[in-house]
Amino acid sequence: MSRSFGTPHAPTFVTCSALGFDWPDGTPVFDSLDLAVGPGRTGLVGLNGCGKSTLLKLLAGELAATEGHVTVAGSVGYLPQALTLDTALRVDAALGIAGTRAALHAIEAGDATEEHFTAVGDDWDVEERARATLDQLGLGRIGLDRTVGDISGGESVLLRLAALLLRRPDVLLLDEPTNNLDLRARQRLYDAVEAWPGVLVVVSHDRELLERVDRIAELREGEVRWYGGNFSAYERALAAEQETAERLVRVAEADVQRQKRELADAHMALARRKRYGQKMWDQKREPKIVMGERKRQAQVSAGKHRILHAGKLAEARERLDHAVEAVRDDDEIRVELPATLVPPGRGVLTLRGLTLAHGAAVPAVPEAWELRGPERIALVGRNGSGKTTLLRTIAGQLAPVAGEAEVHVPARFLPQRLDLLDDALSVVDNVARVAPGVTNNQIRAKLAHFLFRGARSDRQAGTLSGGERFRATLAALLLADPAPQLLMLDEPTNSLDLASVRQLTGALESYEGALIVASHDVPFLESIGITRWLLLDGELRPTTREEVRDTLWAD
Repeated sequence: MSRSFGTPHAPTFVTCSALGFDWPDGTPVFDSLDLAVGPGRTGLVGLNGCGKSTLLKLLAGELAATEGHVTVAGSVGYLPQALTLDTALRVDAALGIAGTRAALHAIEAGDATEEHFTAVGDDWDVEERARATLDQLGLGRIGLDRTVGDISGGESVLLRLAALLLRRPDVLLLDEPTNNLDLRARQRLYDAVEAWPGVLVVVSHDRELLERVDRIAELREGEVRWYGGNFSAYERALAAEQETAERLVRVAEADVQRQKRELADAHMALARRKRYGQKMWDQKREPKIVMGERKRQAQVSAGKHRILHAGKLAEARERLDHAVEAVRDDDEIRVELPATLVPPGRGVLTLRGLTLAHGAAVPAVPEAWELRGPERIALVGRNGSGKTTLLRTIAGQLAPVAGEAEVHVPARFLPQRLDLLDDALSVVDNVARVAPGVTNNQIRAKLAHFLFRGARSDRQAGTLSGGERFRATLAALLLADPAPQLLMLDEPTNSLDLASVRQLTGALESYEGALIVASHDVPFLESIGITRWLLLDGELRPTTREEVRDTLWAD
């Protein structure tokens, strides 16, 4: 595999020619992939496990392809999905300006050695640019001398983005950049994306981010298909494609049935002709030589007829196969969960004078906060406000400093890390662990509704893709015995592809219990029928969807 870089003055673009990549164990990811990305904002979408993150790493030079050629005109900046910064690292070092800044301060202090001027180069305004970039991303308050350990996880993502923006790369590659960002931080990132002047490729499941791109590139089955416009335009184009594909399937199915009837009719006609010929032979109504020739011609004609109709049937079946292939099979989860039903007004959860382990208080208003009936609660708040701590406290995983969280119904908690499964066990056995009174056949029947059909349910959890692991975890939660009548989800859409988000939404449509969802994904929250919005910001108080946007996205 070869890799080349253009000059800074050439038109900025990224191309892949006949790109191939296999994992060390021989598992293929790409085979002869061709790709060309020009100026503007490109949203790269696709199912979990299709290779989006791998493709970005190949473009960034983090991975070496097995074969093919990558060409990048200009410099590249890459923001990976999994980002870990040394907590002892100073902010200026994380920005990549520590050396330049130190040399600048030395010159200002009177040390005019050549090495300091060489270190500064033409970058005399580096501190001003750094502070302006931090301020643009809402990080102006952190300063250049603090350490990474003093900032939140979401702020560290923005800090890494600030470092890229300071470098001013020609090509910017972002992999799920809004994961773990609160609404205000997301808005800052949206603004940065909209203002980006060069080539930008972003992998994301964040619909609001994808609404800000110029085009969508869909990676599917090792190939890229292009759709002009933002994500809404992509969805409309996809819906039109699927409508056409499904119509062609119906036409092809009808053609197959017609060809089957015509072949059957032909066989019946030939059978009648054969019986008539045999009758003539038996009755010897014509000379033997004439009847022999007629029989030979009938056999030739019958053979041609069979070949003709069989060929037409084969062609019709081939057209049907092609038509079916064009219809997407991104199945949705459809399951009935009557045991999760919570009657209206029934007590589900009570919080009394709660003070969380990290110090945040959840005040009792007036004496206790209650959740009753099948309510759907959206728990929102900035990063670090205590949403995860509150959910873990309710789930019994953390003890509060003061007060109590009393759960009155069976409850289950889905953490961000999806670490509920035993990797050494199959999907069936993982569900059996939480539903010991349910037979193996009953579990398998229910798992089919979560798209684990047949042998798929026997796969070890450790071999599942991200989307499959999510579905298996969701199945273990919802199929548990006793059935959960309070379900708590912590940032459930993080790292999920859009098909998995739709599957989650479909599963929650069948869920009849109480729901508490901590999330920054407002479009997802709006799609699952939230009945009450709660803001955790030093206190737990009612809010509205509009206030959520105004408060958490405000500058």
